Formats: sequence, C-alpha cells, structure tokens
Amino acid sequence: MNEMTQLERLRSEIPRPDLADLRAQEERLLAAIADPAPVRRLERAGMRPRTVRRLRLSFAAGLAAAAVAAGVVVVAVDSEPGAPPTLHMMPVKAEMVLTRAAENATMFPELHPKPGQFLVFESQTMDTVGGSSTFLARSKRKVWLPVEGDSTGGFIESEELAPSAYPGWPLPPEAWENLGHRGPKKLGDFDDRVEYLRTDFAYLSRLPTEPAKMYQHLYTGLTHGAEADAEAWDRVGDMLAEAYLPAAQRAALFRAAAAIPGVTTVGKAVDAAGRTGIAAARVNPWLGVRDEYIFDRETYRYLGVRSVVVDADQAKAPVGSVLTSSALLKVSVADQAPAVNGH
Repeated sequence: MNEMTQLERLRSEIPRPDLADLRAQEERLLAAIADPAPVRRLERAGMRPRTVRRLRLSFAAGLAAAAVAAGVVVVAVDSEPGAPPTLHMMPVKAEMVLTRAAENATMFPELHPKPGQFLVFESQTMDTVGGSSTFLARSKRKVWLPVEGDSTGGFIESEELAPSAYPGWPLPPEAWENLGHRGPKKLGDFDDRVEYLRTDFAYLSRLPTEPAKMYQHLYTGLTHGAEADAEAWDRVGDMLAEAYLPAAQRAALFRAAAAIPGVTTVGKAVDAAGRTGIAAARVNPWLGVRDEYIFDRETYRYLGVRSVVVDADQAKAPVGSVLTSSALLKVSVADQAPAVNGH
C-alpha cells in the first residue's frame, strides 16, 4: 500500500467540510507556514542550521497532518537548499483524479519503443478555425512520430469530418471545403522548441520519476505566478496529447500536475469521441476557458482534453461551450513510417 492510498483511507471516515470551511483552514495554514518568526528565534539562539531545518520539516509535517484532518491534501515540493519545502494545498476532490491516475499508471500494458521505430497515435479532434470564417473543424487523425524525435520528422494521415458551428455563429459555406481523406504525408522536419519542451519518447523517458522533480521540470524557464501556473498546466497537456511516457514518468507527471495551483475536478466531461469521463481541470483567465484533462471514470486512464468556456466575454462564446477537444483512441508502435502518396 503506498502513501497516497493510506492517506485516502485515513480520511475516508472524516466528514467533508463545506468549501467555506476548507478555504478558511487553508488560509490559516498558509499564514502559519509563511510566518518565519519561530524559526528565526531558534537561529538567533544559536541552534545549528541542520537542527533548525529538521524542526522546519517537522513543523511542515504537523501542518500537513492537520490539513488532512481538515479535508485538505498537502503536496510538498523541494525548495532551495536550507529552506522548508513549498507546500501546495488542494481540497481532496481537486487532487483525486490525478492521484488516482498516478496510482493506476502501471495497470495498463506498457509500450517499449526502440530507436528507429515510430509511435503511432490515433485520435479524434475538434478545433476552432478562426479568421473571417469561424467554425469548429472535426477530424480523425493518425500520426507517426519517431521515437528519437530526430530530423526525420513524422507523418500524418487524416479524415476531415463534417464541421460544427462555432457557438453563436452561423456555419460558413467554406467550412464544408476539404472534407474527406488526406495523406499519408510528411510533417515538417523543423522543431524549434527548446530542449525542455521536447515530447518525443527518447526525451520523455529520461524525465524524473519523482513528483517533486517532475514539478520542477514543468516550471523550467518560468517565474512564479498565475501565468507560470497556466503555462505549466499547458505543458502537462503537451506531454499527454500525442506523446507517450513510461508508467513511472506518467505517474510522476500526474502527481506533479495535481500540485499546480488552481487545479479542480469536473465530475462529467466528454471527449471528442463521445466518451464520458471525469476530468482534472484548470481555468485560464486570459482566454476565458477551463482546460480539462479527461480520464476514464473507472480505470483513470487518460482519454483526452477539451476547453470549455467559463467567461463569455473573453472567449466570445456562451458559457459552457466546448471550443476544442480531442480523444486519444490508440497508441501503438510501428517499425517504419507509412508510404507517402506519390512515393
């Protein structure tokens, strides 16, 4: 039995307080953590730094235990040497989806792609097409991506499906253009992303398996604050969409994602293929949407992602409208890329 399962069982008989109580408890705990006065008094009294650090950790652990009793989950993330760990607190329901997904990461058959092979992603998508004619484009796609993420690039085959109207807008005639089958064709060879944003298997399989270090990876190159949190949440999605992580890194990613401030749970979410699941979500206030990562309600296997309007003025669409969505249908390994049309 791992630590998270023990925590879940420990709090199973504790009545859930209402949201106002949770917020009040969280504010008191954060205020106590932020107060350095007790520790500074010990340092001025001549106590050795190592002993002071132990007391800091004990203090944090005591607050964590109090938080569990209050119906709050605490995730500790390593800070600078000599400083206490950073504690992120979330209501139990907010972290449940990602924690369960982490616990179940080893339940599914594992892929073991080798150099020279391709990971094949089959999905169904819906995306907003902007410009003078705005509508929702729908497609099924199959993408071959090299395991090493090298300059050979990837390949794509797609079937453009009947479009949908953008909420509140008429469906323009040009939305019906270019329907039908396309490809296989080569994707662009040039990838100008920095090293830490790579999503090929060779890179992802070398990422940390410890949640705290994975959390630090998500924030690489970012400063603290709301914009950094939004970007970190987007990076989680980049590592889930058409990317494959070994189970250990996948579990670490889910636990790290649960520690990003602002994460909530959506009890019902439907992916682009019509599968209903439960989602871990976070609101992007600059776009007026809630970005949801959807998981199977029973197995907690990742299903897909969608963006739902929460601010009509920002998104230019009614609240509750789905503007983008995808469903990851299958991931497999191929020894070679498909034959490109005409070659």
